[in-house]
Amino acid sequence: MDIRYLLLAATLFAAQANASGDQAWKDHDARLLNACKAASGLKDVRPAGAPVLFDDRLGLTALLLEGRYPQPHMKNQRGRELCLYERKSHKAHIAEADTLAAPRKP
Repeated sequence: MDIRYLLLAATLFAAQANASGDQAWKDHDARLLNACKAASGLKDVRPAGAPVLFDDRLGLTALLLEGRYPQPHMKNQRGRELCLYERKSHKAHIAEADTLAAPRKP
């Protein structure tokens, strides 16, 4: 077999693998954001940074969220939460994270 055909075939397979990988990560990011927003206790919640992926042995992705506290006594204060997303089960776990990082200035 001609080496050119082997190289062409290898290039095509690599491009397909990369494209499906890109789509898989886009799907992961969408599931991550939806699960974290659903688990959040904040209103107008949005990501406060990029997702942080832990090793596959742990299987978690972390995402810092920011929004506003909905409780009347909180008077619409800004708040932050840390979302830990289990990639295998697609479950999100939330912890208050107001002291994790200094809030952004408007």
